[in-house]
Amino acid sequence: MLMPDTSVITRLIARYRAQEHHLLAAPHDEHARRRFEDTAYTLCVLMCERTAREAVLAAERYVHRRIRSGVQPMGERAASGGR
Repeated sequence: MLMPDTSVITRLIARYRAQEHHLLAAPHDEHARRRFEDTAYTLCVLMCERTAREAVLAAERYVHRRIRSGVQPMGERAASGGR
């Protein structure tokens, strides 16, 4: 199964958390709600999960596993000469 690039997932997690905080501060902001839901949906699709909570937790586990194992994203491997 193809898995997404760690840097993409890391950016999505950060965006999700920032939008979550903004939405908690301004719960009636419809534009903020739509952005949050779009980001949550993207995480759900990339992580093959049904809910935003499951998706963000799976994404965080995925990123931490990849970091611990020392696996670099494809772009970083090419930039470092394939090492």
